[in-house]
Amino acid sequence: MASPDTTRTDVLIAGAGPTGLMLALELRLAGVDVTVVEALPERSGESRAGGIHARTMELFDQRGLLDPLLKRGRPIQAGHFGGLRMDFSDFPTRYPYTLALVQAEIERELDARAAERGIAVHWDAPVVGFDQDEAGVEVELGGTEPRRARASYLVGCDGGRSAVRKLAGIGYPGTEATMTGMLADVQLTDPPEDTIFGVRRGIGDHSAIQLQPGSWRLLVQRHDRAFDRGAPVDFEAFRRSYTEIAGTDHGMHSPTWVSHYGDAARLADQYRHGRVFLAGDAAHIHYPAGGQGLNTGVQDAANLGWKLAAAVRGGEPDGLLDSYESERRPVAERVLHNTRAQTHLQRPGAHADALRDTMTELLEHDDVRHSLGLMITALDLRYETGCAHPLAGRRTPDADLDTAHGPARVSELLRGGSPVLLALKESEELEQAAKDWLDQVDLVRATSRETTWALPGIGDIATPAAVLIRPDGYTAWAGDTSDTDDLARALKRWIGHGNLSLSEETRGTVPATPDVDRVRFSGPRV
Repeated sequence: MASPDTTRTDVLIAGAGPTGLMLALELRLAGVDVTVVEALPERSGESRAGGIHARTMELFDQRGLLDPLLKRGRPIQAGHFGGLRMDFSDFPTRYPYTLALVQAEIERELDARAAERGIAVHWDAPVVGFDQDEAGVEVELGGTEPRRARASYLVGCDGGRSAVRKLAGIGYPGTEATMTGMLADVQLTDPPEDTIFGVRRGIGDHSAIQLQPGSWRLLVQRHDRAFDRGAPVDFEAFRRSYTEIAGTDHGMHSPTWVSHYGDAARLADQYRHGRVFLAGDAAHIHYPAGGQGLNTGVQDAANLGWKLAAAVRGGEPDGLLDSYESERRPVAERVLHNTRAQTHLQRPGAHADALRDTMTELLEHDDVRHSLGLMITALDLRYETGCAHPLAGRRTPDADLDTAHGPARVSELLRGGSPVLLALKESEELEQAAKDWLDQVDLVRATSRETTWALPGIGDIATPAAVLIRPDGYTAWAGDTSDTDDLARALKRWIGHGNLSLSEETRGTVPATPDVDRVRFSGPRV
């Protein structure tokens, strides 16, 4: 039983990085009371991750978070696989590029949105213990002012050395580091003419990526020594190592951040332990090849948020919370697999040379480039839904629509965080089949401006007559207006029982101000 001075919340999130903040915003949008605790005494301001990919940009767009980030970032029409450049410009997305943007800028925007939504973030509050029962989790917080919190659920977004994961007794097996990487955010007096991805020389390789005019991120990787987290790292050590591998220091000066990393790869045995969940680096770490880490964590949060919200409200479908692990853990397995492959591609020696030559030739074929690029950007993900339509389980394309309220994009329909039943052909039969769920699902009647939709890695398909879109933008069901039985099954599987009326007590304690933005973009309801 919680003591009278215990903080009470629906969901307690450990970790105020991009994964934790994105999850907090998702929950708050759904009307759930959420509190974030962070072990650090304050925001470090370190640059950290250096970019976001197309699928993450799409998720931010779905929540109205993207525009400020686009203004701060720098598009690069490419990515890489093991240092082999890949063109992203023909990918079927509004954002066919990598957005060079440091993590600190993303956190700044998410911090501002969290404050607008009234989300409490407590610094110097590490999780040092917890006990869970059938009704919730009692969490002990350390720091200079130890305290306790009581939540229905606890989510560890607290990084690769996650206290939540360790306290839950969840295993974190994997492979140890075999190389050492260093990076520095600097200014250059003699910058390269273009972005450099993983140019190999001697016992290592180097990269140079322009973040903003006048600001560059330089990276150097050595394969003659394993990563030692305790080893000192400073700007002069970085300069020496970079110059040794690259043959120049580009006139680097004015460093704002210097760090080091390795290629250790680990994956949590499970993502859920009762009422405790893991997301982001707490669940998976890997070599930072292709910039997949932050992106995978944010996508974890988007997947878990609406499912946790449904559990807090009550009446969620059987197995909905378990689908978080069954959907997201295989994604992390794939990331670990491809980053290990990229590590090998970047090693020195004749065998790696031969492999790189072969891969370079293969990447000249569009199907190979698309296969690897769509994997890196996560545009090719498909979750199991039980629906045979080619769109089912994939992210719903951000199609241009005409609605009763004027032009709209699919991403704009998702701004309120609710599931959307998008009816692209008139059908009383379809709307009748969905009527018991329309207190939980936004019905949008619209027409698509395109007769076909492009699916990454698949090609064009005929625009469906109707689509049931999950809050995270993935297609729960798509089909013809006569497929009412299949639609009803999808609604039961992903939304739950129909005619579920939710009280404020069920939704969680939501303060009157600031209001939770639950914009309904739909036309008149049935």
